[in-house]
Amino acid sequence: MIPISHDLFLDEREVEFSMIRAQGAGGQNVNKVSSAVHLRFDIRASSLPDAIKQTLLAGGDRRITKEGVAIIKAQTHRSQDKNRAEAIDRLAAMIASAARPVTPRKATRPTRASQQRRVQRKVRHGQIKQMRGKVARDPG
Repeated sequence: MIPISHDLFLDEREVEFSMIRAQGAGGQNVNKVSSAVHLRFDIRASSLPDAIKQTLLAGGDRRITKEGVAIIKAQTHRSQDKNRAEAIDRLAAMIASAARPVTPRKATRPTRASQQRRVQRKVRHGQIKQMRGKVARDPG
């Protein structure tokens, strides 16, 4: 079980791993060892609550495909175990952010002082723009 929050857990059998060769610098180690990790997690087929599934699928995260599969690639570490742990951590963070309830915004009114400051800024900016106009010549 992978802990997401104090009351939410994810079954490890729902997460699929594949090991690939990492990209970038790393000398001969990059060419020999498959240390990068591809994590695949099918959101629709998972045991997550329906509300969290809907939030994840509607969130617009580019790591989630049209089919509802989350794909996370971890390759920052040289060891496979560390990359695997990092991929799990990123998946847990993505699910935890979807599980966090959205607090509704409280409508507030601007204070009188802030309204006055706004008007003064507008007047000052208008005066600056007025100075940019053509200069009238004296007839004399």
